[in-house]
Amino acid sequence: MKNILLLVHDDPGQEARLEAALDIARALEGHLACVDVTPDPILVNNSFFTLTDAAELLDEHDSEAANKALITDRLSRDDVSWSWTDIDGDIAGSVLAAANLADLIILNRALDDYPLRDMRDITSRVVVHTHAPVLAIPESAERFEFDRALVAWDGGGSAAAALRAAVPLLKLAADVEIFHAREDGTRMEASLAVSYLARHGVEATSRIVDSSGARADVLIAEECAAWGADYIVMGAYGRGRLREAFGGVTKRLLGESKVPLLLSH
Repeated sequence: MKNILLLVHDDPGQEARLEAALDIARALEGHLACVDVTPDPILVNNSFFTLTDAAELLDEHDSEAANKALITDRLSRDDVSWSWTDIDGDIAGSVLAAANLADLIILNRALDDYPLRDMRDITSRVVVHTHAPVLAIPESAERFEFDRALVAWDGGGSAAAALRAAVPLLKLAADVEIFHAREDGTRMEASLAVSYLARHGVEATSRIVDSSGARADVLIAEECAAWGADYIVMGAYGRGRLREAFGGVTKRLLGESKVPLLLSH
C-alpha cells in the first residue's frame, strides 16, 4: 500500500478522508495521490448548458479552487509524499480513471447529511470496477486507528480478496479477529484465513457464530461494537451488486457503519 489515492472534493466527508489518508501514508511510508474532482453540471438534452448549469459549474470551480489552496497548503507543511491531479467529470469515473496504479483508494461511506452526489453509490461503483481495495470512512472519523481489525469472513472470493489486500494494515494491528457468521454452504473455513495471515506474520483469532437467519450486517455491526473494532475488512458485493442493490450486506454497512470499511470485490 505505497500508492494511496485520495478523493479530494469539498464536501462534509473530506476531512475524515484526508486524516485517514495521512495516517495510513505515514504508517506505511506511502505516497498520497490526491485526485481533486470538480463534477460537471447536468447537460440538458445531452448537448446544451442552461444558465443555471453554467452558474453551477462556475460555483464548483470556485469552490474547488479555494479548497485546493487550503489542502495543498496543509500538505506542503506535512511530512508525507504527495501529488495532485485536477479532473472535471463524474466523481466515480474520475476516481476509476486515476486508479490504475493505486494500492488503496480512500472514499467515504454514505454522508449522513449530504444526500446529493450519493457517496454510497460512488463508493459502490468504484469498489465494483477497480482492482484496488477501497477504504470507506465515516464522516465523523477523526483519524484512522490501526489497533483492532475485524475481518468479516464468509469464505467467498471477495472476502479472500479483501483479506489479501488488507495484509499491510493488518501487520500494524495489535489484535485481529476473523469473524464468521456461518451459513449453510460456506466455501472456506475461518481457520484457513487464520493460517493465511500467520504465514504473513499476522496473529489472528477466529470467532464463529451461527447466523440462525439473522442479517449478516447486523451480526458484523454487533461484533464490531462488542469487540471494540477500529475498522472492518470485508468482501463487497460477494453475491452480486444487483442482488445487494435491494438491501444487501455491503449496501447497509456503507450506509450505517460506525467504523471504516476496507472493501474489496
